[in-house]
Amino acid sequence: MTLEDLEARIATRAAASPEDSYTAKLIARGMEKCAQKLGEEATEAVIAAVTGNRAELVKESADVLFHLLVVLKAANVPLSEIMAELDARTGQSGLAEKAARKETN
Repeated sequence: MTLEDLEARIATRAAASPEDSYTAKLIARGMEKCAQKLGEEATEAVIAAVTGNRAELVKESADVLFHLLVVLKAANVPLSEIMAELDARTGQSGLAEKAARKETN
């Protein structure tokens, strides 16, 4: 499965009834709940990474990607915009990109 496949699956499930779809139910609860779930999953992934629990890191990372795409769906931000941003960053080093962001703030 690709991230694009997951994005399409989330779009389909978001269009379903909240009684029939966890994704639809989550989005219906609003951006705050979607973002909260993303934060919870990210924290769990960090804990798994720090403790060296590879199996949990894999599971929690899957949850992070899922919930990130749910947040993007709730915000009407297509994955293609995120991928374009990442693509634009590949022409320079991460340190140069980070320094450029600081200059514009």
